[in-house]
Amino acid sequence: MNTNSFKLFVDLARSLHFAKTAEINHISPSTLSRLIQRMETELDCSLFERDNRSVSLTDNGSKFVAFAEAQIMAWQQLKISVQAEGAELSGKLRLFCSVTAAYSHLPPLLDRFRSLHPGVELILNTGDPADAISQLQQGLVDVSIAALPDKPPEALVFKCLDQVPLRIIAPVIDCDISQQLQQRVIDWSSLAYIFPEHGPAKSRLQHWLQGMGVDKPRVYARVSGHEALVSMVALGLGLGIAPQVVIDNSPVKSRVRVLKVGAEIKVFELGVCTLKKNVINPRVAAFIGVAEEAGLTHAS
Repeated sequence: MNTNSFKLFVDLARSLHFAKTAEINHISPSTLSRLIQRMETELDCSLFERDNRSVSLTDNGSKFVAFAEAQIMAWQQLKISVQAEGAELSGKLRLFCSVTAAYSHLPPLLDRFRSLHPGVELILNTGDPADAISQLQQGLVDVSIAALPDKPPEALVFKCLDQVPLRIIAPVIDCDISQQLQQRVIDWSSLAYIFPEHGPAKSRLQHWLQGMGVDKPRVYARVSGHEALVSMVALGLGLGIAPQVVIDNSPVKSRVRVLKVGAEIKVFELGVCTLKKNVINPRVAAFIGVAEEAGLTHAS
């Protein structure tokens, strides 16, 4: 087997359609079928269940997907390292991250990447970090900086950069929220809350509220982006949740305070991510390599 065989197998495992996979890869369905049969013969097992109506992976096929993807990724990263002394990488690399990550975690990655590959044009988009994975899945960007989802997609490649604590925050100004928090017995269900619109921070807040005995919180607003959420809390509109790094870098950080009550909140694993299919792009593979280096440096 070679890298091209692995790629054809992975493409078929994703599409589960011989004709479509063959067309995309500019080969005939019969050629693809013979290739899969040879792989099954070499492995002495069935990789796909096939009938006249459908194609599905066997248990062994599912195991082989992970192996094949690892081989493809390893080959691409080897090519990058071998070619680093030769032809310079060029072209565009599209990145996505939150505004906070753009100046808290991205700069050292960009510094290292540009020193190694100055010929690559970097295109950076910022927005709600909860959208980072969907940006990849829609093909809008090549690489994102994001928190690892509670249930990561199988096609996701994730390289951890940092462990980021999350905090429950309240306004500092004198307002209804502050007055309620000064009561000897606090009725947490009567307080207003600013909820993340979606993403892992939303599930973390819901879990914390359940621990405080709040099954149906009073939601004042749902907000996209941690930065906007911190600002709304600062205005006295409700309690909220935000990563510590966002609070530390917020222009209104002096107007919010951290509440140290309830159960400890599970931290974010913040990292660089892409889709497995994107790693065949040498620019993406090179950036993932820089992220791996940064993650090891942070860990040490």
